[in-house]
Amino acid sequence: MSKTVKHKTADTPPSRRMPNRDVRPFFEKLAATIEEPVTELRFESNFELLIAVILSAQATDISVNIATDQLYPIANTPEAILELGEEALKPYIKNIGLYNAKAKNIIKTCRDLIDKFDSQVPDNRKDLESLAGVGRKTANVVLNTGFGQPTMAVDTHIFRVGNRTGLATGKNVLIVEQKLVERIPEDMIMDAHHYLILHGRYTCQARTPKCGACPVFAECMFKDKLAFLEL
Repeated sequence: MSKTVKHKTADTPPSRRMPNRDVRPFFEKLAATIEEPVTELRFESNFELLIAVILSAQATDISVNIATDQLYPIANTPEAILELGEEALKPYIKNIGLYNAKAKNIIKTCRDLIDKFDSQVPDNRKDLESLAGVGRKTANVVLNTGFGQPTMAVDTHIFRVGNRTGLATGKNVLIVEQKLVERIPEDMIMDAHHYLILHGRYTCQARTPKCGACPVFAECMFKDKLAFLEL
């Protein structure tokens, strides 16, 4: 395996489009390999999910879980976190990147949830995206994981997997999201987000994809996959 190929893999150019006939087998093979297509964030309510997803921006799920394992026993409702206050919230989330901005956004979100939504997490995109720190990706995660809606949240893992495999190629996350929603079979769309993110996190990794252990090797259109076959 050449160092040049390995170096370039993190920014893999889009592959050729995966044939339509391979899309269903692609997800069937992921489903056979990934037993639990669920988020790795720990939560017990839609509010806990919302806060965890806000915290997860540019952070790992592991770091978020460490923070929320300490925070939620103390405050796990909009009222409790608002009463805690921004400065007292920060020590709980200081292990997470951008924690100052996230603390400010979480306090604003809690206030809006109380004032505008009767302390309930909204079940629609418009209202979710009106909350501080909630963009399209965060809204999609909450709608899919919390409310069981067929949305597709595209993070860096899914953006990479979509482009590298040829499943859904695009220059930005919105294009990839739209193509994924168009291409994924309707009966598979609910779990597709988690199949793709877990595949990207543990197998189709950025710099050293484990092509030798990939369950969708045959369907993948990545032109350099043979170079990583031993991984």
